Amino acid sequence: MMANITFIKDYKNNHILRKSFNELSEKTFGINFEDWYQEGYWTEKYVPYSLREGGEIVANVSVNKVNLLINGKKISALQIGTVMTEIAYRGRGYSRILMEKVMEEYKDCQLIYLFANQSVLDYYPKFGFCEFDETLFSIEFQGVHNENTNIRCLDIDKDKEFIYNFAAGRKNLSAYFDTSDTPELLMFYALKVFTEDFYFLEKDNVLAICQQKDEVLHLFDLISETINPDIENIVKQLAAENTSKVVFHFTPPVLKRPIIKERYEGGNILFVKNNANIPLPQFLRHPITSQA
Repeated sequence: MMANITFIKDYKNNHILRKSFNELSEKTFGINFEDWYQEGYWTEKYVPYSLREGGEIVANVSVNKVNLLINGKKISALQIGTVMTEIAYRGRGYSRILMEKVMEEYKDCQLIYLFANQSVLDYYPKFGFCEFDETLFSIEFQGVHNENTNIRCLDIDKDKEFIYNFAAGRKNLSAYFDTSDTPELLMFYALKVFTEDFYFLEKDNVLAICQQKDEVLHLFDLISETINPDIENIVKQLAAENTSKVVFHFTPPVLKRPIIKERYEGGNILFVKNNANIPLPQFLRHPITSQA
């Protein structure tokens, strides 16, 4: 490593370095974290491990401290994300240096995982990660659409405090596989991705994130403060008149009707470093709203 390149981590409150981090993230992914920071959602759970040259961040690997619920047991885990290097500094092994630092610091972590795009599938196995096939869960929908005037489309700017507090008190949907204690990641998606897709079902006291595309209802998250919400009734309220299929972008609980399981064919592949050899469910889908 060049003499003027130095390591730094957890610098979110350093305005100059955070600005450089955001600039690199915007160039790499088209994402700026500044509003997420200003709203208070960038907490100690999200830590960038970076290489800097002066006031410029030139490479980064971030860690997200998350809890997983796997077969009814809560597991402390680490999710890696925001892996990026400034174009002029690529080919120098900077990502490897940062990955090695993270792996050493969290060598006692029970489970570490990440999502990788198709261009780097050969890279992460060098650090002990194994590819894990996710499952796409869906149901055929032939029920009657229930008109419900108690569904309110939320305004993210006006309702973000309500969304955060509601998500902070959520119950897990599935004991087989779910994330826990990740309202900050949810708010990232509220601010950046699903800005017009939050719906509050007042009668059921459930917050749903969904989109209708042609005849398919995509359910990205269901947030409930009670255990075992009536998902099939909720789906009937959210479905359009032409809905014939519902896709779950998380691992759903057991339902009354048959759940279709298919290999998930997405752009990002799940890689897992299972240090504690924790038995993982054969069929799982990591919740998209807590994917870093």
